[in-house]
Amino acid sequence: MENAKARVKGELCKSCGICINNCPKQAISKSGQFNNGGYDMVVVDEDKCIGCGICYTVCPDYVFEIN
Repeated sequence: MENAKARVKGELCKSCGICINNCPKQAISKSGQFNNGGYDMVVVDEDKCIGCGICYTVCPDYVFEIN
């Protein structure tokens, strides 16, 4: 999908960091904002994201959408 980007559903994030460790472009980081579960949600830098879908694939909590 051309120009696809990862989108975060922050309330599902449990701050495990798997996506951060697997992003080939280092486009994902912790946001410093906490969801209702008390977890530091991740954020995607859209300028770095290439929409590869690795974050979507490795996330155990279905935090990401690629669109």
